[in-house]
Amino acid sequence: MKQFFSIILFSIIALAIKAEGIEFFHGTWDEAKDKAIAENKVIFVDAYTAWCGPCKRMAKNVFPQKAVGEFYNENFICLKLDMEKGEGPKFAREYGVRSYPTLLYIDGAGEVVHRAVGGKQPADFIKLGEMVVRKVDKSLDLEKEYEAGKRDPDFIYKYVKALNKAGKPSLKISNDYLKTQKDLTTDFNTKFIFEAVTQADSRIFDLMIDQKAKIIKMYGQEKFDKKLVDVTNKTINKAVEYESETLLNEAKEKMVHHSDKKRIKLFHLRADKKYHLMTGNVKSYLKAADKFTKEMAGKDAEHMIQMAAEVKEYLSTDKKALQKGEAWAAKAYSLDKKTSYLYTYTELLYINDKPEKAMKMAKEGIGLAAVEKVNPKAFTDLIKKIELSLDN
Repeated sequence: MKQFFSIILFSIIALAIKAEGIEFFHGTWDEAKDKAIAENKVIFVDAYTAWCGPCKRMAKNVFPQKAVGEFYNENFICLKLDMEKGEGPKFAREYGVRSYPTLLYIDGAGEVVHRAVGGKQPADFIKLGEMVVRKVDKSLDLEKEYEAGKRDPDFIYKYVKALNKAGKPSLKISNDYLKTQKDLTTDFNTKFIFEAVTQADSRIFDLMIDQKAKIIKMYGQEKFDKKLVDVTNKTINKAVEYESETLLNEAKEKMVHHSDKKRIKLFHLRADKKYHLMTGNVKSYLKAADKFTKEMAGKDAEHMIQMAAEVKEYLSTDKKALQKGEAWAAKAYSLDKKTSYLYTYTELLYINDKPEKAMKMAKEGIGLAAVEKVNPKAFTDLIKKIELSLDN
């Protein structure tokens, strides 16, 4: 009973001080396991030490990220444990933690689902979490019950939610259930529809929009907008897969239901940029990227470096695109002096046959790496490549 009230108390505190990034649970390890069982979630444990450099960087640059928080808060009970204080030493012995940070994913029974060692960048950290979610697939057992004929609404909702969490198709199951319902506006069916929406190009999406006001009242504007972004992005991905501008335009049209007009405009620009990049239309991609830069990215280092990296990865044989990428990387580095930005810029200088300037920036990178206390190997390796090109 004491543990139960502790869980409730900490949940209330977490809601009261909600931040953009990961909301870490502040209870004990046993309380975290109880919470994981109650919410049918896996526990993410950041096993760190106070002196660990990569641990500090993740705490400063990764955990506070909005996208990281949105994904981890939705899918995990998140807990930080100092391996040298409190419960930490006992936990470290039990789970064999010897390197820092160790990122552990543990179920409510205390069994390790997955472990990873070392600091991660935000995108890689989210991918790691996505892999764990797929690994803990609750839909397999439910599938057997479904095939055996179980069809009560609570079960179907649970099954659809498990399929969605595992990244499996759920649209047919959802549509089959909704066809049996005379009133789609009951509280349960509204909740079901909101869970069942997985892509914008579907009838269920239109049903969600029909009940938009009720859903916002039930879940809040922020959660509605997040769902809208998630499902429209999935339709963008489908548009790329099938090279369908019709699907691209449909996703853009559906995004108009978002509450933030600026976000709608940026989504449209990003959608065009992604579609033309992934379908190989260089001219249209560069045009969309220029529009995007003028609207926002010209003042945002992260977006600028992302476009530079896109060019380097997908358009590595197009000279005009590579020159644009170099300019974007230079702008990003001028806005924010990060080693990762400088490395992308230096690589593009080298690719664009500017070895002397690339050498200068690579040497600057080694100095910056020392300041940031990161491994300079990427820059030293690049210097060797540049030296070979200069010798030849």
